[in-house]
Amino acid sequence: MFDSLRELWLRGIAFNRGAPSAVLVRLLDRAAGEAGLLMCEGRDLPDAVIDAALRHPEEVVRRTLARNRYVDPARLAPLATDPSGVVRAWLAAGPRHCLRWVRPLPDDILVTLLTAQDVGVDGKFTVSEIIGELASSRQIPLSFFRFMAGSEDPELRIRATWRWESLTPAQRAGLLDDPDPAVREAARDGNWWLDPEQVEARLPSFGSRNRFVFDTCALSPALVEQCFTDGTVLPMARNPHIPADALARLARHPDAAVRASVAARPDVGPDLAAELREDPDEDVRMSARLHPFPRTWAEYRVIDQVLGHGPDCTCPIGEPFTRPRIEPDVGPSPDWFAACAVSEEPVLRRVAARWPGLSAELAETLAQDDDEEVRIRLACHHPLAPPHLLLDVFVTRPVHRPYLLDLPTFPRTGRAHLIDHPDPEVRALAAADPALPVPPVEDPDASVRRAAATNPNQSPEALEGLLADPRTAEGAAANPALPVPRMHALLDRCLNGAVTPRAAVQR
Repeated sequence: MFDSLRELWLRGIAFNRGAPSAVLVRLLDRAAGEAGLLMCEGRDLPDAVIDAALRHPEEVVRRTLARNRYVDPARLAPLATDPSGVVRAWLAAGPRHCLRWVRPLPDDILVTLLTAQDVGVDGKFTVSEIIGELASSRQIPLSFFRFMAGSEDPELRIRATWRWESLTPAQRAGLLDDPDPAVREAARDGNWWLDPEQVEARLPSFGSRNRFVFDTCALSPALVEQCFTDGTVLPMARNPHIPADALARLARHPDAAVRASVAARPDVGPDLAAELREDPDEDVRMSARLHPFPRTWAEYRVIDQVLGHGPDCTCPIGEPFTRPRIEPDVGPSPDWFAACAVSEEPVLRRVAARWPGLSAELAETLAQDDDEEVRIRLACHHPLAPPHLLLDVFVTRPVHRPYLLDLPTFPRTGRAHLIDHPDPEVRALAAADPALPVPPVEDPDASVRRAAATNPNQSPEALEGLLADPRTAEGAAANPALPVPRMHALLDRCLNGAVTPRAAVQR
């Protein structure tokens, strides 16, 4: 029986919110096996445990900590100079699971990773491979590229050109005229997408139907005609660089989705806008009604991120105002978002709900909006979304549950009324509520039983019985009401004499 309970106890203690540092540090022992690694990656950790993991002699412990998304990234700074290149690479790559929002790394860690000259003692990753992991990790904020553009280090100025579109016009001009020839070359390469001839020359390397090219780059007349010929017109309908005659053709295209995309553009003239407001398609007419609102391309892009995305959209959450490849320093103003929040158009209220800077008063108003998508977007994007709204969206929209559960404002109590819900994931949420008088440890669903076993309302006597039952042992070991001496006693039994090989999950 002990063998079947051992791993359950270890995993439970590893995620016990009431376990002190002295308990958790013991799980870094090799004998704890996978439980210690799961802990290093999968939960917030006290400082003493972080320090112990950072100094741990086993590389597998340090590299697992490197992809922890709950620990303050600044605490992981020593891993940027870890002796192991694998540890550095995992820090550069960021959290293992695909997340809607990724916290950026601090500037000092980014500089260290981007300017490293060695590859670590193991030599398993090259410098370029580590930088490649970082570049695709979403851990570099746009502000850092602007910082690098003014760096004294020419290597960092070269890195700044990776996100040419995020730089100010003055920074672009400075890099194009940089005293270092390698920086000037990188700048010219970064500027290619604004040169129609270079765009046309590079198109074969991207693929003839590449969306980035047709919705972002300056297109030659030949490429514009190619789009109309082969039907690659929807991306072009969003492209700010297309000529007026092509825009007029797109506004009268037989595909309503193309006309709708054109209708809200800020460069549509009054005659064309009036024509689109009378379009036979409701979506086109709705987009045309929005036309006076986006006065800049940044505003149009923000609206475009909402159009066509339903209530179950789980697209990555980026920095406010930004989308890859939009002009910098022209982001919508707070006043513009406030005006969207009180608009009669649901689409504009959805736009406002996505902006985390919206005032508390307007956030509270949108939390009661008649439009469900407004409420969902507020719950997923705004730090002041009320807890009751987060709970409502959790119950009604399963696709958002993993993200909502990680929010610090998600309610940890007030869920007991959901204990009879037909969805076991909702019942499990209710089963852990301390306000629930009788946690349902006999529920037919395993996740509900485990959650019920974590409920701090369990008496010490009940906990002992739950610890001895394989169906509830992991939850009972994770119960914050479990006495600390009992946690140590369980670890004594699990760790003494045990030898468990480490084998962290591979990326």
